[in-house]
Amino acid sequence: MTTDTFQLGPDDRKLLPDDEEVAFYQEHGWYLSRKLLTDDEVDTLVEASERFYGGHRDRTLPVRPPRLAYWEPSRGDVHRHNDYIFYEDDTVRRILSKPIIAAVAARIARTGQIRLWNSTLIHKPPHPEDEGTIVPWHFDRHYWQTCSSDEMLTAFIPFHDCDEEMGTITMVDGSHRWKEVGGNDATTRHFAERDRSELDEMLEENAAFNNETVRKIPVVIPKGHISFHHCRTYHGSGVNRSDRPRRAISLHLQDRTNQWRPFRLSTGEQVVYNNDVLVRKTPEGHPDYTDPEFCPVLWQEQA
Repeated sequence: MTTDTFQLGPDDRKLLPDDEEVAFYQEHGWYLSRKLLTDDEVDTLVEASERFYGGHRDRTLPVRPPRLAYWEPSRGDVHRHNDYIFYEDDTVRRILSKPIIAAVAARIARTGQIRLWNSTLIHKPPHPEDEGTIVPWHFDRHYWQTCSSDEMLTAFIPFHDCDEEMGTITMVDGSHRWKEVGGNDATTRHFAERDRSELDEMLEENAAFNNETVRKIPVVIPKGHISFHHCRTYHGSGVNRSDRPRRAISLHLQDRTNQWRPFRLSTGEQVVYNNDVLVRKTPEGHPDYTDPEFCPVLWQEQA
């Protein structure tokens, strides 16, 4: 990429969070942006997602990672998750590579560079009776134990106005600053592999350990706006009680300092994140989280 790729025009610079908003993110662990995507761009994302669900791929993963979330039509109208949408669909890649998105992430995370970590296309059907569409309380850092950084973050990008009725993302305010009750191997398992009551209990235990109350904040997101959250912020979402699907992408992001680190379970088994089988290797033979094919730079502060 050229340095011109990471230039913001005057209108885009007006969309950056101010000092007060950066301080809000640092204190609360989440931030709702200004309108970063046009209505046309969001509508194009909807069209791209429908083509994707219909079978379109601009490219496919060279290998299938061990814990890939990947909905197939044979599973029916259930809660859908499709990892690596940024890699597999060029339209999604083009729109979500807009420098302003990663520039906002860089500013609130106080880093000079943002790289992609992963991306997931999400479709939550309007089935309020289906508790399988509930996303239980969790924080993303648990699943990224092979990462060295504690400052990674996620951009949640709905394709429409998104409110409580649709099961919008809900943050546990300030939870990124909590110290954690002694961890165990179970925390590395995705929430889909764990009992919801167990995760509810974990949230309450951690709040009590920090002498904090659980303050749940549903983030009402207007079309074109983006919700960002810290990798240690507890979050989840409820069922979709509206009359249409809740469509979104979760764009997971690395700060400049992040690199691979070894992380072993109590059994001695090395934890392997999906990226580890896709990215190139460093000279030492470790996964390279700067691989431009799977972890491209999305924002670079100019000297």
